[in-house]
Amino acid sequence: MFKHNLLWLRDETKPRERRTLLTPAACERLMQEGYIVVVERSQNRIFSDTEYEGRGCILVKSQSWKKAPKNAIILGLKELRKDNFPLKHLHIHFAHCFKNQFGWDKQLSRWIKGRGTLLDLEFLMDDTGRRVAAFGFFAGFTGTALAIDVWCQQKLSGKTGTYPSVRPYDNEEELLSHISERLSKAVHHSQRIPRVIVIGAKGRCGKGAVAFCEKINLPTENVTLWTREETSRGGPFPKLLEYDILVNCIYLKDSIPPFLTTSILNNNKDFYLSVISDISCDPTSSLNPLPIYADNTTFDSPTVTIPLKNNHPLEVIAIDHLPSMLPRESSEHFCTELFPYLRELRDWEKSPVWSRAKELFEEKCLSVRRSQINSPL
Repeated sequence: MFKHNLLWLRDETKPRERRTLLTPAACERLMQEGYIVVVERSQNRIFSDTEYEGRGCILVKSQSWKKAPKNAIILGLKELRKDNFPLKHLHIHFAHCFKNQFGWDKQLSRWIKGRGTLLDLEFLMDDTGRRVAAFGFFAGFTGTALAIDVWCQQKLSGKTGTYPSVRPYDNEEELLSHISERLSKAVHHSQRIPRVIVIGAKGRCGKGAVAFCEKINLPTENVTLWTREETSRGGPFPKLLEYDILVNCIYLKDSIPPFLTTSILNNNKDFYLSVISDISCDPTSSLNPLPIYADNTTFDSPTVTIPLKNNHPLEVIAIDHLPSMLPRESSEHFCTELFPYLRELRDWEKSPVWSRAKELFEEKCLSVRRSQINSPL
């Protein structure tokens, strides 16, 4: 029997997270190849428990992974709940701690203490350095949808900070219908069609942003695309103030001068920019190209209003699980991209993709140990 043949799909704990790493169809295919697939029951996952049972999965209680056999590979999407107990398993999920985000060292210390391993989904790279699987397209797609809807809310209500909580949509058609109807009303009310600028337009995320603009028939001349050519040297870029909506899709690996600063916003009285969708949101990282806000927003509180001396209305969206607005489509898309590498988990230490992820984990753990040694008593 394979050394790592027990896959354990945990229930997500992040509020309103309905996506999953493994679809029922993928589970069945993995079982056909000799894996044992355990699925935690969930009241939030877009796929029902019965769909997994129907494919032959073993269903267990939510959050029971903590008592799973040590050889189980714990699969998830978003980070674990903040806690202190050591982590002994091999975990695969988006941990948001490899770029020195707030609390990154405390998170990694749990694996160090438990002698477990974290293989972060954000850093699964092929031989060319490209991510093997990503939610980028749907992040761009839904992040742009939300940005346009917030702009509509501003125009229809005449205020900022009034946008209600975000709900997941059952399918793409429902989302497109809702935004198209809202945009029609807002354009009629304000007599203005929003101008949108997408930064990082050639990447997965940027392509999703552009696709959404196309699907709601936003005029081509109202959508401006910036690529590496315009942004590689960094900002600031006062020209961004000429647009109504800024969609940031840049994925930075190195620090560059910020695109916008609070100083630029305060020193300009008359400008159009009123909504920023920071899809690449890393507000607690030194790599943040939009250091005008300090923390992520959520589905329950989707925007943060930036307080400016000139009282110009400006809201930022910084939700780090935007694709959950379309949980079924985005889960199916991501699982399809990742599936060839999931098949390798039985011998993951021999896989270049997974072994590179482990090397990175070990580098980050070494940084934690060094910081603990050098920290004052």
